[in-house]
Order: sequence, then C-alpha cells, then structure tokens
Amino acid sequence: MLKLEYRDYTLDFKFEAGTSRGILKDHPIVLLKIYDADHPEVFGLGEAAPLRNLSPEKVEDVRESLATLGSKLKSMSMPDSEEEVFGLVSRLVAPDLPSLKMALETAFLDLINGGRRLIFNNDFYRGKSAIAINGLIWMGAGEAMREQIADKLSAGFKCIKMKIGAIDFDQELSLLRLLRAHDPDLIIRVDANGAFATDVVFSRLSQLEEFGIHSIEQPIMAGQHEAMQLLCKRTPIPIALDEELIGVNEFSQKQELLKLIRPQYIILKPTLLGGFGSTLEWISIAEQLGIGWWLTSALESNLSLNAIAQFAGRFPSSGYQGLGTGQLYHNNIDSPLEVTGAFLSYNHEKEWMNVF
Repeated sequence: MLKLEYRDYTLDFKFEAGTSRGILKDHPIVLLKIYDADHPEVFGLGEAAPLRNLSPEKVEDVRESLATLGSKLKSMSMPDSEEEVFGLVSRLVAPDLPSLKMALETAFLDLINGGRRLIFNNDFYRGKSAIAINGLIWMGAGEAMREQIADKLSAGFKCIKMKIGAIDFDQELSLLRLLRAHDPDLIIRVDANGAFATDVVFSRLSQLEEFGIHSIEQPIMAGQHEAMQLLCKRTPIPIALDEELIGVNEFSQKQELLKLIRPQYIILKPTLLGGFGSTLEWISIAEQLGIGWWLTSALESNLSLNAIAQFAGRFPSSGYQGLGTGQLYHNNIDSPLEVTGAFLSYNHEKEWMNVF
C-alpha cells in the first residue's frame, strides 16, 4: 500500500531577490514523501514549489489537493517505469497544479530507483560529468548589480544572464556595456520577464543589439500571440519564450503555440510546466521545429534542483543551463550538489539532509 506524507517548508533568501514582478524575500514550498507501507525505510521525496505571481497554483492549492491524494494512492500499485510514473501522475493531478505534478513525478522516480535521490541515472548523477550553467544577475540597484557581475566574472562564468526591465533602462544598458567590454566572447542572455510594452519593444531590442546579446527571454507579457509572432519574425535578437509556455498543457496546444510563434528558443522550467513528462513533450516539438531550448530551475530547493539537473544530464549537448539557484537560500536543503566555478556537479561524498 502506497502512503503519502507532506510538510510545509519556507526557504529564506539570502538577499532581496528583485524581479519585474516585485521583490522576493522568502519562498513557501511543500515537501512530500511517498513509500510502500511494508517498506517505510525506502521512500521517495518531492517538492511542490509554486512561484508567487507566476505559477497557476498557490501553496494552499497544493495542500488542498494533497489532503485527498493520500487516500487515492492507497488503492494504487507502484509504477515501475518512467512512462508509468508520468501516466499515473497525469491521472492523479489536474494540469493546473504543475508544481504538484513535478513533486509527485520526482518522488515516484526517486522511490522506484531505491529512495537514493536518484531520479535519472546518467553521468551527472554518477559524478562523471558536470553541467555548464549560466551566472544569474538579479535586478537591484546599479552598484549591487555591478558587484554581482564582478563576482560571476571572477568565478569564471562564460555565460551570464541578466534580469532587465525593473530599473532605468539606460542603467541596464551601461551594465551590459560593462559586461561586453570585459569579454567580447562572453555569452550574454537577458530576461525581461515581459517588462516591455509592445509599442517600445522594438526600440529596446534595437538598443540591445549592439551588445551581441545571445537571447532575450519573454520581452513582452505572455498571451499576446500575434505580437510575439511578429516580434520573433523581425527581431534583431533571438527571442526565448518563458512565461508564454505556462498553462499550455495539451500536446496539440504546445504544437500549435510553437508553430504559430516560431521563437528562436524556449526556456523549460519543469516546476511551472507540469513536470518532466510535459517537459519532454516541449523538447520533442521544439526539436522537430528547429527551435533551441535549455532548462532552468525556478527558485526551488536543492531537492528539485537535483531532479532538474539529473534530467539535464540526459542532454549533455544542450548548452548552458539555468541551474545556479541552489545558493540563494540561508536554509536550503543540504545535498551533494556543488557549484564549482561555472559548473554544477554531484559529489557522492556529501549527504542529503533529513527533511522528514
């Protein structure tokens, strides 16, 4: 008989994390545990970490669903493959609870792999390869952003992602000028989080063009499909869809969206997209259409970061991933994950923190 336990946990930021939607100081999440009642010593862990003002659901919605989910699991048999896990979770959880789908997929995959926090077995998990990651520059006062840039460059990052759209645009341009002057070969990504209005976005892109920007994430707000289609067709800078993908759950809807807009890239955040089964669908469609992609964590704890990193380990040639967020919190879950320079790796000499 399968059993489910869950508990609340609040992640506390080391600093005020600035986004175009406001300042984040903490991040409430729900941790869950699944096990066979006959073998409680072997269990899988997952994390539901909806993001305020971005995820379709709230933490309260996750708790409400979990309250009834435990009784459903008692009558179900253990899935024994990745495909069975994805199918079972899709039947158990509504699509408007993507972080809960992610949590259940992670916990089930962990459980069927022996409860070792092994989600996807590959060279990353085995400690034989590391994942190249981008260095993230958070929004803030100009001087604070300069300090972040100096820290990332001194750490050896070859790909920098800077959030833009919340402070004076001329200040942001001066910071990008600083980045480009430091290294003409530096890969620079910017993330606008939908900050630019449609009547100014082309002028903004034109100003950004001189810095050799690799890509800009979500320059305008999601849901403006015709405007985004035109933008992707005429842009001087490659565009990556991010928020645009949230809430698009059916395979046919995903195909329709990407065929209509034809972005240069898509950004895949499993917590916001409904887990790994859904993310694999996005990857399949994108590759059929010649659209590039990479994976990004969404401010989860190390528990989900581990799962996403192991998933990224299946695609060793997919470029720089956005997986450097594990160092954001005072009270993150201790794990074998390590960031060394611009690489994320798995160190089996380190142990997982007991969260239950």
